[in-house]
Amino acid sequence: MERLKTLIIGSGPAGYTAAIYAARADLKPVLYTGLEPGGQLTTTTEVDNFPGYPEGIDGPTMMIQLQQQAERFGTDVRIGMVTAVELSDEIGGIHKVTVDDSKTIEAETIIISTGATAKYLNLPSEQRLRGGGVSACAVCDGFFYKGQDVAIVGAGDTAAEEASYLANICNKVTMLVRKDYMRASKAMQHRVNSLKNIEIRYNTEVDEVLGDQVVEGLRMVNNQTGEKEDIAITGLFIAIGHKPNTDIFKGQLDMDDVGYIITKGKSTKTNKPGVFASGDAQDKEYRQAITAAGTGCMAALDAERYLATVETAKEEVA
Repeated sequence: MERLKTLIIGSGPAGYTAAIYAARADLKPVLYTGLEPGGQLTTTTEVDNFPGYPEGIDGPTMMIQLQQQAERFGTDVRIGMVTAVELSDEIGGIHKVTVDDSKTIEAETIIISTGATAKYLNLPSEQRLRGGGVSACAVCDGFFYKGQDVAIVGAGDTAAEEASYLANICNKVTMLVRKDYMRASKAMQHRVNSLKNIEIRYNTEVDEVLGDQVVEGLRMVNNQTGEKEDIAITGLFIAIGHKPNTDIFKGQLDMDDVGYIITKGKSTKTNKPGVFASGDAQDKEYRQAITAAGTGCMAALDAERYLATVETAKEEVA
């Protein structure tokens, strides 16, 4: 059975950054990409807010470059999906991982960077125009719609926060709320209501996103009366939440009620020795490529220090 010093699960900015640092520390990391190599950024046409790219860069190209950088230092990048884990409770214990329901691997340390998946409405027109004006991240993509009319779907704190952000840079923001009230905190509701260029439509849902190649409009439907109305917009932002890709770790790692992995203090340490979590799998506050990369770096450094501690303990026993 193959035994690794460091196994990295996931291939977004967190996973590849962890791989770069782990490889440079001679941890000989193996990285499994998962079903979506490159993670959420592969569905983003333009990344304009990652340092070091003055002209911006498209998401897929950035992920390819991160992979190449990780491989340059010796990371073994493999296509495959981790489907089961058996995590040890002991310091210095060996963790067992199953890949594609068939291959079993042992690892001294594991860095989890499985990310999260944005929730969408799953309308055909919405899915077709993802990357063409439909986005799940206003902070990431709102800049491209400066001075334009946009819409946002959602009723929680995230939706309210993103609507406020968009209102500062866009001409008009139409906010679609499915029920007759918002779930956001009172403070966030006050903020939204205080902005004159935000129009809140209660009991309203998306019927269809209009446009062939890019978003040109939105057909809304009142879920009480059935009345439909078209408005002209260039961007549609979906803010109905994210689901962390952590199901295979349930029952073994501490998580919050949504499924985000809980890490200790300012570290990436989980409740299992030698298991570290980075990126959107443990971060529900920021969810940016740069913060994911930062925690990937932290996870690799935590793994390196953990292995050094285990090695020192073995030498002392010997």
